[in-house]
Amino acid sequence: MTIVTRSLVGLAGAALLAAGTAARADEIDAAARSHAQRIAITVCATCHGPHGNSTQPKYPRLAGQNANYLAAQLKAFRAQTRGDPDAIGYMWGMAAQLDDASIDALAAYYAAQKAEPSATGTSATVARGREIFEHGVPAQGVPACSSCHGPDAHGLQDFPRLAGQHAQYVLKQLASFQSNMRNVAIMHGVAQNLNLNDMDAVAAFLETQR
Repeated sequence: MTIVTRSLVGLAGAALLAAGTAARADEIDAAARSHAQRIAITVCATCHGPHGNSTQPKYPRLAGQNANYLAAQLKAFRAQTRGDPDAIGYMWGMAAQLDDASIDALAAYYAAQKAEPSATGTSATVARGREIFEHGVPAQGVPACSSCHGPDAHGLQDFPRLAGQHAQYVLKQLASFQSNMRNVAIMHGVAQNLNLNDMDAVAAFLETQR
């Protein structure tokens, strides 16, 4: 199965999960929502900002992120199955005590936050990043990033929002996918065929998106 085929299969599965995601969000009770907000503002805010708009390039922006994706990552941190350096150094411990209800409520909290503007730019690097995001690099076997992350980079259900994400963070994750430290088959296939200049360009482009 090719990388593009696997991507399309993933998209089909994500579409089937859409209704279930909405239902779970509606089922989160007021107490769980309140508890999640307290955790977000008093604990998670240290790195991610009180509303998920991190100003530190090392840490990802979570505002407006897809709830399905956030919940899956928090559960992977808790299970210690997501293995990039910051996951091991920070998030394994942070997620260890979270139960499923708290994870779902935290995911819903961040998904509901408004993503604030990040960087701006119109350089040749950003233009190259847009080209790769929208069309891929066929000669290198790299599919268009938009096929999974959406034409506006806002993500598609289980696939994360990338618009406005810190370039430094995007580059760090691409390196983790490339080395297979973060073991995601589709992204490993994509990242291993991107050179550093291409990764820089995609990261620069994504940081400028709203």
